[in-house]
Amino acid sequence: MADWSMEEIQEWDKKICALGESLGLDWYPIEYEICDYKEMIGHMAYTGLPTHYRHWSFGKSFDRIQTEYNLGMSGLPYEMIINSNPSISYLMTENPMPTHVLTMAHCVGHSDFFKNNRMFAETGADTAIDRFKSAGKRVKKYMEDPNIGPEAVEKILDACHAIKFQVPRTPGLKRRNHKEMKKYYKKLITNDQTGWWNDFDINKIPLEPDSNLLAFIAEHNRFLEEWERDLIRIVEQDSQYFVPQACTKIMNEGWACMIHEKIVNALGIPDDYFLSFIRLHNQVVRPHLGRINPYHLGFKMFKYIEEKYGFKECLRVRETHNDETFIKTYLNEELCKELNLFSYSFHNREGYNKITDVSSDDRWQTVRDDLIKVVALNSIPVVLVKELTKGGTLILEHEHDGRDLELSEANKVFEHINDLWAGEVRFTTIIEDETWEF
Repeated sequence: MADWSMEEIQEWDKKICALGESLGLDWYPIEYEICDYKEMIGHMAYTGLPTHYRHWSFGKSFDRIQTEYNLGMSGLPYEMIINSNPSISYLMTENPMPTHVLTMAHCVGHSDFFKNNRMFAETGADTAIDRFKSAGKRVKKYMEDPNIGPEAVEKILDACHAIKFQVPRTPGLKRRNHKEMKKYYKKLITNDQTGWWNDFDINKIPLEPDSNLLAFIAEHNRFLEEWERDLIRIVEQDSQYFVPQACTKIMNEGWACMIHEKIVNALGIPDDYFLSFIRLHNQVVRPHLGRINPYHLGFKMFKYIEEKYGFKECLRVRETHNDETFIKTYLNEELCKELNLFSYSFHNREGYNKITDVSSDDRWQTVRDDLIKVVALNSIPVVLVKELTKGGTLILEHEHDGRDLELSEANKVFEHINDLWAGEVRFTTIIEDETWEF
């Protein structure tokens, strides 16, 4: 164990919290749990939630992380924090006290972001841990049930995981089920004087394209067993919890880095601590050649906003934006050039990556827009439920954004959808300007 004590952690925590309050931050109480590196690997594999339901993909993740760590191919995170009230953060026993100080200051930034950013308003921080515990117990019960068993459970979970992000990507918009939607449209029709509804089929399912594929299947597949329906709901609710984190990765990490820098600089720490902080901070926010380091990009953008508009603007930005709007609003020509951003693509014929655009005077917007296409969940195709026919055929449509699907991957996903739907499934997309149907 490193040379530190719980009393030291508590004292530094008090100082960090006092400085966080002086900055105008408002965060959930943070509970720190001490773990060794093996336990940290487990927390990483299970997305920080030891009570998460069991699935082979988490075990695969554990093995990969442990192998890479043992071979020196990667390190472990200095911190891990859960979006809950209270927030739960893990500190590794092997780390020295200066690392803990930085980690705790960093976690204050994360917890403040969780509590204030609009994307997290509906994640249910107060009940998150209990929900995950309940889901984990139910999955375990189904696996141990001799009439169901682990293989049947895993088949449903595998299928759900294949489409787990086919859920709404704008948290806060409550999804109406078909009964609620039908009531809504009947009210619109009753109060309308334009006659737009003359050709409108009030009995169509869904009445509007539905972006929540998992919820739709759970709601409309009448052949599902109740345990199957419950598993689909578990994964759907699980995904809804993680969507805000995926949509704010750059902002969240950038904000936490700026906060930990401010707090540590104001702590009056000893020189030997400060040198450790500088080394660790620079390791975290350094740029990565050929790919985006969210810590680096987010930190640089928040520092730029503070310099141009003041810290109060930073507080407002962390409340109202997600990664896509953040980049679209604040990643300007000056920042693109300062960060040396560029776009590249892989050329199959040549067999290597080729730079396509750089942040020159007339191309920086293209670079910015290319970045937006791959941040958050924008790299994951959007599939909409278009119609459920009277014969039970499920009609899905890929929302084409100029990027064609990888057909081999699409076919695999399509097979998993078939595992969740009892009837025929039709799926349309556009490949090289031609409409394809599966």
